[in-house]
Amino acid sequence: MTNNKIVYQVDSFTSEVFKGNPAGVVFAENNTDPKWMQQLAMEMNLSETAFVMSNGESYDIRFFTPTNEIDLCGHATLASAHLMYELGIAATQEQIQFNAKGGELQVTKEADGIKMRFPKYAIEQVAVPENFNALVGFEPVEFFNSGDWTVAVAKSQNDIEIAGPIFDKLPVNGLGHLLITAESNIPDIDFVVRCFAPQSGINEDPVTGSAQCALVPIWHIKTGRKVFNALQLSQRTGHLKVGLIDDIVEIKGNAVTVFKATLK
Repeated sequence: MTNNKIVYQVDSFTSEVFKGNPAGVVFAENNTDPKWMQQLAMEMNLSETAFVMSNGESYDIRFFTPTNEIDLCGHATLASAHLMYELGIAATQEQIQFNAKGGELQVTKEADGIKMRFPKYAIEQVAVPENFNALVGFEPVEFFNSGDWTVAVAKSQNDIEIAGPIFDKLPVNGLGHLLITAESNIPDIDFVVRCFAPQSGINEDPVTGSAQCALVPIWHIKTGRKVFNALQLSQRTGHLKVGLIDDIVEIKGNAVTVFKATLK
C-alpha cells in the first residue's frame, strides 16, 4: 500500500471531474518526514493534501494545506476513503477508521455515497464584529465562534452570493477562518455556505466537509432539524448530505479520481 512516490488527485463532494473540491492523497510510509509532507502539499497547491499511514487495523491520517498542517479535513478524508475502496485497500463493506489530530473518524461506503462520522464542534453565539460589513460585504443576522472557525449567518442566500471579502484583512481582524451561511432558496437544498481561510493560505475553499461540524449544530438550533442537504456556493460547487447524531456530525458525499502521478 505505501509508496511515497505515488500521489493521487481526487475531486470530493461531486460525481463529476473538475467539480467539488480537489485533494491530494499519498499512502505514505510511517516514518515519512512531516517537512517533506508540507513541501509536497505546497507543490500540489491544493487546499489540502492527505497522507495516510497504516497503523494496525486503523489508519493514521495527516492533512496539510500549502502553508501548514491542520487537524481535520472533510474532503481529503473523503478522497482518501474513496481511493481505499476503489483500489481494494478496504473492502466495500468494511468500515475504515482514520486517526486524525482532530479526532477518530469512522467511514463507511453506502449505496448513495461515502459516509463519514466527524466530531461536532462547540458553538458560541457572540456579537457581530463592527467592521464585518466593510470586510466581507453584508451585515450578518447572527455570528458564532466555533473552535478555529467564525460563522456568520446571513439573512438571505443573495448575501452569500455577493460577498466579496478583503482577504488580506480577514486574518488581522479575527476572521482568518470564516464561514458564511444562509437558508437556501434552491429546491431540495436546506442551506448554502461559502468558506474563506486566508489564514491557512486558502482564500476560498471549494467545498469544506469539516465546516459542517460547526454548521450542522447551528442549523439544528435554528430549525430543530437533524438532517440537511447543503450546497457550497464556490465556483466549483459541492453538495453534501449531513446529519447530527448526539455529538457526531455525519457527512456523506461522492468522489471521483482525476489522476495518479509518479514523483521523480
